[in-house]
Amino acid sequence: MLMLCSLPLLAQVNNAAPTPPMGWNSWDAYGLTITEAEFRENAAVLRDKLLPFGWRYAVIDEGWFFENPQDRNKPDTLRYSIDIYGRYVPVPQRFPSAAKMGDTLRILGASEGQPRPKLEATIQGPEYAGFRPLSNWVHAQGLLFGIHIVRGIPRVSVERNLPIEGSSFHAQDAADTSDACPWDPTNWGVKDNAAGQAWYDSLMKQYADWGVDLVKVDCIADHPYKVSEIRQIRRAMDKATAKTGRPMVLSLSPGPTNPAHAAEVASLANMWRISNDFWDVWSTSGNADFPQPLKGQFDRLAEWSQFDFKPGEWPDADMLPFGELRPSPGWGEPRHTRLTLDEQRTVMTLWSITQSPLILGANLTLLDDATLRLLTNREVLRMDQHALERGKPLDAFRTGDLRVWRTVTRESHGEPRVMVGLFNLSDAPMTVDRSASELGLVPVGGTKASAIVDVWAKKILGPVDRVRVSIPPHGCLLLELAP
Repeated sequence: MLMLCSLPLLAQVNNAAPTPPMGWNSWDAYGLTITEAEFRENAAVLRDKLLPFGWRYAVIDEGWFFENPQDRNKPDTLRYSIDIYGRYVPVPQRFPSAAKMGDTLRILGASEGQPRPKLEATIQGPEYAGFRPLSNWVHAQGLLFGIHIVRGIPRVSVERNLPIEGSSFHAQDAADTSDACPWDPTNWGVKDNAAGQAWYDSLMKQYADWGVDLVKVDCIADHPYKVSEIRQIRRAMDKATAKTGRPMVLSLSPGPTNPAHAAEVASLANMWRISNDFWDVWSTSGNADFPQPLKGQFDRLAEWSQFDFKPGEWPDADMLPFGELRPSPGWGEPRHTRLTLDEQRTVMTLWSITQSPLILGANLTLLDDATLRLLTNREVLRMDQHALERGKPLDAFRTGDLRVWRTVTRESHGEPRVMVGLFNLSDAPMTVDRSASELGLVPVGGTKASAIVDVWAKKILGPVDRVRVSIPPHGCLLLELAP
């Protein structure tokens, strides 16, 4: 096991996410198109059916500031919604509660004698409510509120050289126009200078004022890895938290984050992606890593298992593309997930045994009973939320078609419980006949065990000396030592 080097860990980093965040994100079902009505409908289901099991975060992903998100692939035609300080704000046509404070909208045109800006933007006045009313509603449901952003400063704001709130700087002082996200046309990078810090201070103040609990920052964890901007965001978050007393979770995307940065990202963020975007595919041809296939996540998670992270530091295997991915998924055509039920159990077991954040992508208004059962197995969720040690692969099963991961969780009465996942990576059924000790099913902490329990099937397999089971293709068994 590699110990992370001793870097100063700010209290806010850990306190924001003492356990892996669990919740729902709009991207897998709605892509760029989510509206307030759709968000509220999904959040209501989250509240009613999943919150009792720990699923708390409701997150609006990319594009909430686009007036015409359907034109994302034609960036010159995009129309943005920003405030007088150049920060993105939700589009009132899509999020009507954002304008409930008597705001007057106006189109920012060219100043007299100046060329007309190339990028279209609607400027919302100083009394614009933004996400505050929606955040208040989310909190009233007992949930937490999150948003997605791309690192940097809006190009529409740089083009107009708008002032940065709380400073004497303007957007062009902060913008690095030589640094653009390779796949996103909306922002320029931010300089590592006082103006750049003022920009992020202004941004995080805005989010704190809105009551945001989680900020997912994209194009920052890999291709490219922008540690200077991560540090700026961390400092800005800490300033905002010091004023409000409300810590915000910092989530970094996309992956694969390089394990060489493990100590650094753990000292600055709460969760960071360990792979490229994960979707509902088992494998990809050749060496393609987009979309990230499920089969490939075993090696990526094994690579991150060598580190001894603290609570509040969560390597993130990405969202769960379960259920109905419609009406406008962030990748591919509208569909029911292509993952089989066995593959979905593999995802839930692997993510939970490694204590990855659990962020669901399904359209919750179309949540079916099979998916609901998958998401509400308390023993599986206990691995993710209450492990005494993070799951690791057994050295004897790091390669090949049989992979074995082991963790120790704590029962509600405080007793440690050993849990072991057996995963079949082959395309055919697999028979396993091994001693319990060979598979890591050995009691810990002086406890005794009399049986092995199949957690998903909720049945006792037999005595603890040997395991004889069949595992379906791409499937898994989750075994627990029971007293």
